[in-house]
Amino acid sequence: MFNKNDALQSTLAVNGQTFHYYSLSKAAEQFGNIDKLPNTLKILLENQLRFQDGETATDADIQALVDWQKDARSDREIGYRPARVLMQDFTGVPGAVDLASMRDAIAKLGGDPNKINPLSPVDLVIDHSVMVDHFGDDSAFKDNVAIEMERNQERYEFLRWTQKAFNNFRVVPPGTGICHQVNLEYLGKTVFTQASDDQTYAFPDTLVGTDSHTTMINGLGVLGWGVGGIEAEAAMLGQPVSMLIPEVVGFKLTGKLKEGITATDLVLTVVQMLRKLGVVGKFVEFYGDGLKDLPLADRATIANMAPEYGATCGFFPVDEETLNYLRLTGRDDDQVALVEAYSKAQGLWREPGHEPIFTDSLHLDMGEVESSLAGPKRPQDRVALRDMKTNFEKLLSDSLPNISLVEEGKWLSEGGDTAVGAENSHHDSTQTLDVDYKGERFPLNHGAVVIAAITSCTNTSNPSVMLAAGLLAKKAREKGLMSKPWVKTSLAPGSKVVTDYLDASGTQNYLNELGFNLVGYGCTTCIGNSGPLPDPINAAIRNNDLTVGAVLSGNRNFEGRIHPLIKTNWLASPPLVVAYALAGSLLTDITTDSLGTDKAGNPVFLKDIWPSQKEIADAVEQVKTEMYRKEYAEVFDGDAHWQSIQVPQSNTYAWSKDSTYIQHPPFFEGMESEPAPLQDIKDAHMLAKFSDSVTTDHISPAGNIKADSPAGKYLQAKGIKPEDFNSYGSRRGNHEVMMRGTFANVRIRNEMLENVEGGYTRYIPTGEQMAIYDAAMKYAETNTPLVVVAGKEYGTGSSRDWAAKGTRLLGVKAVIAESFERIHRSNLIGMGVLPLQFVEGEDRNTLNLTGEEKISITGVANMKPGGMLDVSITYPDGAVAQVSAKSRIDTANELDYFRHDGILHYVLRSLMKS
Repeated sequence: MFNKNDALQSTLAVNGQTFHYYSLSKAAEQFGNIDKLPNTLKILLENQLRFQDGETATDADIQALVDWQKDARSDREIGYRPARVLMQDFTGVPGAVDLASMRDAIAKLGGDPNKINPLSPVDLVIDHSVMVDHFGDDSAFKDNVAIEMERNQERYEFLRWTQKAFNNFRVVPPGTGICHQVNLEYLGKTVFTQASDDQTYAFPDTLVGTDSHTTMINGLGVLGWGVGGIEAEAAMLGQPVSMLIPEVVGFKLTGKLKEGITATDLVLTVVQMLRKLGVVGKFVEFYGDGLKDLPLADRATIANMAPEYGATCGFFPVDEETLNYLRLTGRDDDQVALVEAYSKAQGLWREPGHEPIFTDSLHLDMGEVESSLAGPKRPQDRVALRDMKTNFEKLLSDSLPNISLVEEGKWLSEGGDTAVGAENSHHDSTQTLDVDYKGERFPLNHGAVVIAAITSCTNTSNPSVMLAAGLLAKKAREKGLMSKPWVKTSLAPGSKVVTDYLDASGTQNYLNELGFNLVGYGCTTCIGNSGPLPDPINAAIRNNDLTVGAVLSGNRNFEGRIHPLIKTNWLASPPLVVAYALAGSLLTDITTDSLGTDKAGNPVFLKDIWPSQKEIADAVEQVKTEMYRKEYAEVFDGDAHWQSIQVPQSNTYAWSKDSTYIQHPPFFEGMESEPAPLQDIKDAHMLAKFSDSVTTDHISPAGNIKADSPAGKYLQAKGIKPEDFNSYGSRRGNHEVMMRGTFANVRIRNEMLENVEGGYTRYIPTGEQMAIYDAAMKYAETNTPLVVVAGKEYGTGSSRDWAAKGTRLLGVKAVIAESFERIHRSNLIGMGVLPLQFVEGEDRNTLNLTGEEKISITGVANMKPGGMLDVSITYPDGAVAQVSAKSRIDTANELDYFRHDGILHYVLRSLMKS
């Protein structure tokens, strides 16, 4: 229910309809001028006005937001209630599994299962399940969809049940698009409306999403960001999202992009600049007169990558370009009129020359942006295109020190023989690297591009870069160029509309000729669903320890993410993805070297086939509103296969013990109606010790499941063949798989072991090296509590709730790190795991931690938000170090969740009492 204070309300007449709204100007009369408040904080202010109840939203909270302007920061905690929740299937399935298990738990406690329903609208988009098994032919899409349906039948049956069992819960079926692009093109409203007490209220469209790239919707003037699945579940169940009023960094954009420069080049520049400044946990708000010439699709591209520059969000204000995009994508005239009227009435409309107060600010003249990629393993590591060859040469020489020079694209050993592997390789350095594949014989060397993928929400939402790729393909084919035979090429658009305009422009056929056939509508390569490399390519890389690359138009390129055999991954614009497929090697300087020869034998250079801005603009003119209306007319219906899935009508789920995809999780086992008192952690062993920048990709199960891993052995014991394992992401509804895959990334390095990659640890009682899961289970047999110790930025990356759930199920009671990424810290608390932060000047190295120590943490029962706890470290020789560590339970709400052993337990007990 909304606040009943009529003194803060006004009305707005739009096209004959009256809307009530909570007036920021009236709030300013009472609490103080807000003209210079950033738009993002104005939206939070409106949220506090609307939900003001004296408890979760108070006068003091409102005043703190207004007073933020004095110091451009605040230490005030507020409760924020988003209008809706967005999920993708990898994170959405475990969230829905939790809701289903909560219905069972409340029934066991004597409550009504029907109390467990989303109170805020939820949209779950199935977009993470399709893999690139087939590519490079006209049947690739059909074949991949058939495999997807077969692999995911159990998951899809469960999601069909949720669609029917829960109120306020919609599912967008597979084969429709990426959740962020569906959100941008269809779900997002910019201004939301809701009936309450026979009145219709208008208010800003806001959301949280279970994918960190939820921020893409910020490009449409919608405030939203990624949270963990457990935090999203609490939001959909009516709990406020607890947050500190953030610092807001302003990013001023002026000028225009030069000829030949893409939105991808712009965003990689923005990412690098903001990472250098440091914006983790902060809002970023874009402003400046350069916005008038920045298309909304470009804004969305920048907003999408907020997690890559570390910010909570990357917000763009509403202006005429917002309205143009709403019209283009088929929103009705009344909605567009409401967005304009409401934004202007509330001071949320972008005015030329307006400069709010910001905590800090940056400025970029877009005319200075140059063509770029980012890699080899972090999105913030931008490399100018002109420097790519020399950058890769240095990378290769650093990793293969016995190789000294390049000749005709081949790396040579110091003796002059073709080198095939790393130093001390057992391979003969003179053996051939020739590969036979599809009737062709060719050499495969270091630097080969083996994956070129147009994929992910970042760029496939943007017609200009997608059509640039199509036009470049057209010009390349007209010159007679082809992709190199060792490159796995794929095209996975974010929505069906992309196919419509590529077809309308006549460029899809040329992309097909280069092997960029449609493989599916989903995230694919960017999330590790790149599928297998052809066997001869796979064998050549593995047998010769080749350092090869992937070039993709995505937003993530972390180690081990794209493909376990590919050591370097490069983010690039779609046209550059096509160009590197033509070049076939990262040792080709595509700014100066030819990409091949034309039909007359003349060299063809990138400048010869790069489309002009006018050619791209003319192609973009063919993107029509009718395309969006056609593709979204039946967005929730799905194809015949989806519609044929039959599930029983029941308010609790019929769990199957035989399912390897969906299992009843153990989180609520033994739960009582009241929480047990908090206890100190005594004589804990260290499960793992990590360095800086351990990502949620390292922690959470993601990508392929190895046959000899604990998860692989479990599935084989269940009768599942390795070729049918599917991915970890697809099995997130089965805790047995996921806990076995926690900390099992092939590139993770546990410092308790020397020179060992992968999810292993030392079991201290015996000194044995074993899988982290196996060690955790042995510790569980003796009821030994566990801790994880880490460096800076622990938990960066995607909002993977299983990074916290798996940690909890392995028996980890606390994580002690130098610093935490925002979402993962919150998720640890949400699963009852204590995040502790070393004090400045102390860390795992200064304390000489090896993993053999026993660690005790005292003061837990009486801790305060952000308070200090005592940590006792007992070394193997009996020496004891007493240090302090800061509790990263930052707010009173988070402490409540922790006392209840997690946020879901807190919500469940609250619903029992309601």
